[in-house]
Amino acid sequence: MTVTINGEPRDLPAGLTLKGLLEELELDPRKVAVERNLEIAPRSAYDEIEIEAGDRLEIVQFVGGG
Repeated sequence: MTVTINGEPRDLPAGLTLKGLLEELELDPRKVAVERNLEIAPRSAYDEIEIEAGDRLEIVQFVGGG
């Protein structure tokens, strides 16, 4: 299935959850925010939210520094 991640089309396997996607992208779920179809996905539901064909995802990484 094809979804859009940060403005780029990407093919993903069916049945993938947000948690699975973040693992595939090697991103720490504690250090990102995910917007799915213009709604912020609650971090507590990442392992329950299944990505669907046509979804538009924006993933923002938190970066510390000083």
